[in-house]
Amino acid sequence: MATPHSKAGTKGVPREQRRRQILAAATEEFGTRGYAGASLAAIAARVGVTKTLLHQYFGTKEDLYVACLVPVGDRLLGAIRDAMGQDGTTPDTPLRVLHGIFTALEGQREAWFVLYDTSLPPGGEAAARAAGYWSAVDRLAADGTADLLRVTGSTDPLDADALRYVWRDLVATLVRWWVKHPEQSPAAMTARCTRLFAAAAALTPGGRP
Repeated sequence: MATPHSKAGTKGVPREQRRRQILAAATEEFGTRGYAGASLAAIAARVGVTKTLLHQYFGTKEDLYVACLVPVGDRLLGAIRDAMGQDGTTPDTPLRVLHGIFTALEGQREAWFVLYDTSLPPGGEAAARAAGYWSAVDRLAADGTADLLRVTGSTDPLDADALRYVWRDLVATLVRWWVKHPEQSPAAMTARCTRLFAAAAALTPGGRP
């Protein structure tokens, strides 16, 4: 899950490879320490380069954060859209979405916290770009939860709004738990969620005993 601390990238490393090294190290640093707690010195140390080189490649700390954020946000949005598909929402859609999120984050799980970083400086490009991704994910969640309720016969807009909030918090909680259990693969997490959803359904009125 974590990017190993490496001295690779000091000399003789092709520019694009070094750029990838920096982005991987920065994603880990931002994801584990948050924007406010992350430092360019620590990122440079992870890769084995100087802060000056980081500035040459990416500019400011905020520029580097945005460079980490965009691929993470695009990857997660793509995974969610693919999981929701073109054929409408079904009872299996929530599990497909979760599996897509777990798969998109595997190998770089801390990237979730790059996307959902509450320490970003307000009014800057980083906060604006992150908010744009949050809004896009939230719109997909709103559409999906409303469709899911319609499948069950509910058209109450307040039901849909409440479920959207529940779903958003549930996904964040499951990802946080998963990050703390690196031995759990995306497939294992999806299977666990299947069991948890089945247990929750059994406890609701009308659910199976």
